[in-house]
Amino acid sequence: MSKSKRKDKAEDKVTPAEAIEEEKDLEETKAEQASEDSTEKAEKAAIADEAAEDSVSVEEVLNTRVEELENELASLKDQMLRKQAEMDNFRKRILKDKEDAIKFSNANLLTDLITIIDNFERAIQSSTQSKDFDSFHSGIELIEKQFTGMLENKWGLKRINSIGEEFDPQKHEAIGMEESPEYDVETVVEDYQKGYILHDRVLRPAKVKVAVPSKSTPAEEKPDEDRETVAE
Repeated sequence: MSKSKRKDKAEDKVTPAEAIEEEKDLEETKAEQASEDSTEKAEKAAIADEAAEDSVSVEEVLNTRVEELENELASLKDQMLRKQAEMDNFRKRILKDKEDAIKFSNANLLTDLITIIDNFERAIQSSTQSKDFDSFHSGIELIEKQFTGMLENKWGLKRINSIGEEFDPQKHEAIGMEESPEYDVETVVEDYQKGYILHDRVLRPAKVKVAVPSKSTPAEEKPDEDRETVAE
């Protein structure tokens, strides 16, 4: 064997101290590697735990929100049902008020008429006791005036006075007609049935007889002219 080969073997030979040192380095490297692996695993576990916690937290938030929306929906449905019930009750009340208004609309008028009926009853009772026709007649006239006055003053019902008035087709209904030289225009001379006005509206026209101006003929007028000429 040559000297160079013996020299290389002498250099490759490791001393015990170096071997121990290398073993320590190897162990430290393994320990560092193990520590890094442990740390990485811990970090991954922490991340996984955090993700799980986040997932649970999001689910809880969603469940809470869903519950809130369900409660809100139930509350709105309850309010809607209450409003609908109130509207139905209001509609029924309005309908009843309308029916009552129609049913009792003439209550005040009837109350006034009851008073007139009472007066008629007293007049009838008085006539059966006294048998005085003039007194009975006066009582009936008084009741009639009281009746028409009440209708006019409280209810606006006014009687149409037609006799002597010019014929008005809006207020009069002509039942009969006669010619008369006493009138220049069509004039009511007889009132068969009284007419009435409610406020400003004709409630019932009066049935009347009308006098119309007489038409003189030329033949009737000519002799008069001749007589006037002869007289001259």
